Amino acid sequence: MHIRVDGGSKMLATRWEPWNELSQLSREMDRLFSRGGSSPTSVVTFPALNVWEDEGTVYVEAELPGFNSEQLEIYVDANQLTLKGERSAPEMEGGTWHRQERGFGSFHRTMELPADVDADQVSAEFQHGILKITLPKSETAKPRRIEVRSN
Repeated sequence: MHIRVDGGSKMLATRWEPWNELSQLSREMDRLFSRGGSSPTSVVTFPALNVWEDEGTVYVEAELPGFNSEQLEIYVDANQLTLKGERSAPEMEGGTWHRQERGFGSFHRTMELPADVDADQVSAEFQHGILKITLPKSETAKPRRIEVRSN
């Protein structure tokens, strides 16, 4: 549909659809307040973790760019892993920030592990911003073959 206005120019009239506008506003708000992730509504927890296991061990990798090993603390208790750390704010003298997306400050993240682990045997390695934690499962958490007896 076309509508004639001053001077004979044409303007396309469109139907106002409030649900489309609300949906667009919602996406923009999600984008504004999110810190990234796979979808606009995803919640990002720092640090990003990968966790997997095999028969005898649980493995955890954490992305920690800009950290060094002295800034990190790891605690293990049966089936819980706690990571703590702090990244100092970058020093900026005589300049103006235009964008600052990398966070700074302290973090504290606790997660439940898929099995009980032997805290005395846990080891951690930190290279190129990746923290790799190896958590051997406790003997009680490892699968056992049960012998079946017959009468």
